[in-house]
Amino acid sequence: MARIRPIQVADDGFWDEDRPTRRTKALRYGAPVAVAGIAAGAIGLVPALASSGAPDLPKITAQQLISKMAASDQQQVSGSLKITTDLGLPTLPGGGSLAGAANDLAGEKGATASPESKLTELVSGTHTLRVAADGPDKQRVSIVENAAEYSMIHNGDQLWAYDSGSNSVFHSTAPKDAAGKRDHQRETPRDLREATPQQLAKQMLAAVDDTTEVTVDGTTRVADRDAYQLLIKPKQSASTVGSIRIAVDADNGVPLKFTLTPKSGGKAAVDVGFTKVDFGKPAAGTFDFTPPKGAKVTEDGAADHPEKGFKGRPGGATGSPGEEALSGLNVTGKGWDTIARLDDGQKAGATGDAPSAPGGDGGASSGLLGSFGKKVKGDFGSGTVFSTRLVNALMTDDGKVFVGAVDKDALVAAANKAK
Repeated sequence: MARIRPIQVADDGFWDEDRPTRRTKALRYGAPVAVAGIAAGAIGLVPALASSGAPDLPKITAQQLISKMAASDQQQVSGSLKITTDLGLPTLPGGGSLAGAANDLAGEKGATASPESKLTELVSGTHTLRVAADGPDKQRVSIVENAAEYSMIHNGDQLWAYDSGSNSVFHSTAPKDAAGKRDHQRETPRDLREATPQQLAKQMLAAVDDTTEVTVDGTTRVADRDAYQLLIKPKQSASTVGSIRIAVDADNGVPLKFTLTPKSGGKAAVDVGFTKVDFGKPAAGTFDFTPPKGAKVTEDGAADHPEKGFKGRPGGATGSPGEEALSGLNVTGKGWDTIARLDDGQKAGATGDAPSAPGGDGGASSGLLGSFGKKVKGDFGSGTVFSTRLVNALMTDDGKVFVGAVDKDALVAAANKAK
């Protein structure tokens, strides 16, 4: 199959090949990094409930469908999504998950509406979200849980986040550049920019190359819309990804549903899609927000310290998530077999199962970590492999960490090569 070149993506998150070069950039990071990002943040919005019966649509090639997505200039959308995430995170001794423990820890630190403390809930389970967007300057995402609601609203240079359960508000203002103008590159926090099927599809398509098989696999119905199904499969055998299926609106080229299935089989690890969707202009009041009476408001101070940028874009970085994730890491492999290496400089604890936490009980922490993983040996020495359904990590006893959306043997081979 001919190599499919990476899609040029505008900084506002929408595909448009006709925009000036200064408004676009090529996303060149590997697919495994995008997968790792999804697994870590789980900020994809999961599959829409497709209607029965496949519509009869004109034939289209994979390249034509990708071009249709790239040419789409749809910047207005509103609707409901269902997100279901099953990454296979380890279970803590006595029950409970790592995601749940992270949520409990955040709660102990006090009520806050900051996106970082809330969005960890999306790492597992099923959630309902309402979304709305009107161009690059206005977006709203709400997580609906029983009688409570958590909303993030981006309107111009203002970002608000509100948690009705704790009646707390988080507020941030886009920092100014040297000329006193608002830095629009840092206006939209990553939490909002990536919370759509469009963003997940963009990350995957940016990684399509000769290590990937891309085909059109029939048609479907999503949120009462006719759609083509784009099927993406890794050619490299070490990848933990089985397939990625993207339902693309047959009329306007907008991705409506994103489903990532592990090679190990079973239900999807990440499933994101619209259950209801409207491509008309949202009401202007959708993006207005005033803190409720009595709410606790936390200011992040980014406006006074431009180097901080918005929460969710550490250091005010403007690069793609994958590029930021790779920054400062040693990366080996190609395409879906990409592996990142980190050296923490710490030796193993008393048990030799895993490096100990600084200042902590080496034996206790090693035993706890070891209970989540599997001991392995190789030319590099010995270490422990920690596994999820997508991303695996090898932590060597001499303090090196190898991470990728690849199987255990690929991590051991990378460690052997790097010894």
